[in-house]
Amino acid sequence: MQIQLTGHHVDLTSALRDYVNNKFERLERHNEKVAEAHVVLTVEKLRQMAEATIFLAKAKVFADAESEDMYAAIDLLVDKLDRQLKKHKEKISDHRG
Repeated sequence: MQIQLTGHHVDLTSALRDYVNNKFERLERHNEKVAEAHVVLTVEKLRQMAEATIFLAKAKVFADAESEDMYAAIDLLVDKLDRQLKKHKEKISDHRG
């Protein structure tokens, strides 16, 4: 999976990049057809926000999360994306009968 990481009002350190890459590897377990992901990390005063769009073969999955800690926001984001990818995979397999 190709991950495009963007930061708004935040310095993207190598530790932050590695953390995002390691967390997003977990998402590839559910759907091997994940082509790319666009992740945006934003800081606004005390709000740390993370949002991501994942491009699948025939669909897009979007989620966002907010926390006081950037790492916690990334964890929440990956959990939301994980649930959405599972649901999408189940929906596709149910239609094939």
